[in-house]
Amino acid sequence: MKLQRRYFLFAGAGALGAGVFGLWWGDRAALTRAKALTAGEGQSSFGGWLKIGADDTVTIYSPHIDFGQGSHTALAQMLADELDADWAKVRVEQAPADYAFGNTALAKLFVPMMSGHPDLVKHLPDTVFSLLARNVPLQITGGSSAIRGTGQVGFRVVGAAARAALIATTAERLNVPAAELVAAHSRISHAASGRVLRYGELAAAAASRTLPHDPVLKTPGQFRLIGKPVDRFDIPAKVDGSARYGIDVVLPDMRVATVIAAPVRGGKLLAVDHAPALAVRGVEKVIALDNAVVVVANGYWPALKGARALAPKFSDGGHGKLDSAGIFAAQAALIDTAKPDHAYGSGDVAAALASPGVRPLSAEYRVPFLHQAAMEPFALTGHFAQGHLTVWGATQDPIQTRNLLAKFAGLSVDQVTFHPMIMGGGFGRRFPPYTQIIEQIARVAMQVDHPVKIIWSREEDVRQGAYRPQSSARLRAALGPDGRIAAWQTDYAQFADAEAETVFPYQVAATARRHYTYISNQVDAYWRSVNSTQLGFYTESFIDELAHLAGKDPYQFRRAHLPEGGRHRAVLDAVASRSGWGTPLAPGRARGIALVESFGSICAHVIEASVDPDGTPRVHAVTAVVDCGMTVNPRNAEAQVQGGILMGLSSALGEAITLTAGAVDQSNFSDYPVLKLLDAPVIAVHFIDSGAPIGGLGEPGLPPASPALANALFAATGKRIRHLPIGRQLA
Repeated sequence: MKLQRRYFLFAGAGALGAGVFGLWWGDRAALTRAKALTAGEGQSSFGGWLKIGADDTVTIYSPHIDFGQGSHTALAQMLADELDADWAKVRVEQAPADYAFGNTALAKLFVPMMSGHPDLVKHLPDTVFSLLARNVPLQITGGSSAIRGTGQVGFRVVGAAARAALIATTAERLNVPAAELVAAHSRISHAASGRVLRYGELAAAAASRTLPHDPVLKTPGQFRLIGKPVDRFDIPAKVDGSARYGIDVVLPDMRVATVIAAPVRGGKLLAVDHAPALAVRGVEKVIALDNAVVVVANGYWPALKGARALAPKFSDGGHGKLDSAGIFAAQAALIDTAKPDHAYGSGDVAAALASPGVRPLSAEYRVPFLHQAAMEPFALTGHFAQGHLTVWGATQDPIQTRNLLAKFAGLSVDQVTFHPMIMGGGFGRRFPPYTQIIEQIARVAMQVDHPVKIIWSREEDVRQGAYRPQSSARLRAALGPDGRIAAWQTDYAQFADAEAETVFPYQVAATARRHYTYISNQVDAYWRSVNSTQLGFYTESFIDELAHLAGKDPYQFRRAHLPEGGRHRAVLDAVASRSGWGTPLAPGRARGIALVESFGSICAHVIEASVDPDGTPRVHAVTAVVDCGMTVNPRNAEAQVQGGILMGLSSALGEAITLTAGAVDQSNFSDYPVLKLLDAPVIAVHFIDSGAPIGGLGEPGLPPASPALANALFAATGKRIRHLPIGRQLA
């Protein structure tokens, strides 16, 4: 985090040093390029993200990739509402992978957080954020940032600014005061004269105006689209099969390839005999990379068959003795003997823990590596011809993908085109630094005289993942004579510091949260809700243990430690009420509760669960209450929370990536089980609009799931779950 803070502060200072004129020119140049890339004959561009056609068609360019989260529709709702556009004529397209579409709104969202100065947005001009967005560059999909960042900070402003320009143009054309004009359904009307002008006939003149940077935004009472459950744009094509994912790309005379990489991460290719693969009918070429072998054929099946015929020899990179148990032992030793790399909290925890009359409690928790288990394995298609590399596929940052393709192919960025496509799942796996197939397609396409599509097998996808970190934690706390928590200490060892994602919401006089950096041979990367899953499980399981030590109801115990009149207590009260907390249940069933704030939203779950006679846990019902501020599309917001709950339950019940002799043990859904529809519970999601700033939704529904389930199972059996996955621990 320190490096990031310095980077953004220096980048901001450097941008300011460029001078206002230089920044203005850079921003104008980007807008001109954006217009050239998107606006054709009879189309007018506003801010790059919006164009209006002479036929009144409104096209919005989303910098975010569609992988099922529904953000394209919600972003369109936000812009179109401020624009007062006719929804029937609104379209959404994917923004090109180009610097002109660096996401200024995300710079405004992320830079203040990374710099440690939340009010930075108020002190820097928009041109600085534009420069940062184009040079970092920022075109990411992740961090629950689309709606609270791009939509709230960016698209609403673009829509309102374009509406203001259209009204000003109309006022001049009709020679009437702007205050007498009303915009609605892509038309501007003047009631006194009865004259009406369409957006399409105003757009060219309006687009030539300088858009205001701070237009007046609508108040909630003025919304026509925001807050409404409109149908998503992407669903029909996904239902009828016409949607094209990266794996669906087919080009004339195309070849297909697949990959076998070193089974031990960090290993290198030592030797491989190409002959067995080349003997397979349809195989045309074998390409040796630094740590992998690629087989190119006239179809996927011969490529896979040829790859399986090979017996490549790889080194183990010095990691051949690493296993999961050894990682947990090393993490425990770090906590025992090392100094923390990061520390947060307040008060004298050691003194509070040693105070007379307190009741201490300690516990150790562990969670494994987790794979994102996206339905679509890696697939990128590349073609190098006439000195230019063109690549098709889906990643979570198209601009950075283009940059990496140029780097690995040894080309300039201008010699590379990347066509971003919809994605069959991501959850953090497809951020370019962790997407190994980017380097593979760049190097392979340069060596094949045809378009070539690389498809990873499911086995390769599981064994070569970029996982949520394996993590260990030791928690210590003490109850004072009054039954309240007097001190709390969380020591945890894993790759990343979790403070940026997870909030400790409880009022405790002395707290400490200490991070010990542990680095394995695996790629520790993003996973849905990032580090909030680990810390959410640790905190909400341990406070449940403290509640039982105190002899208190887990809901009431939490409530007593939350600020009176605050958002957290309101969410907790609502979930208890909605779930019928404290009312009788069927024999053998019990409830568990958990509350986690992450990505600007507060989410609480109550889970009703039981255990079969053979020890199999069953989840029957989940009640969720979420305070994310305003919801743009309630139906889609509900789906996002439901998806997070199911993913959280799946990981808690059975998912784990384990290592033996340095290599991943799992290979497919047969040994990396994800939750089946048959085992999915009934889910009820409720929203509270507290008036707080809009928060994320793609991720906050996940973290409370595992602790709420573990707490319910304790209530049902008396057995405390401290290690995930739950698996057969209750047998």
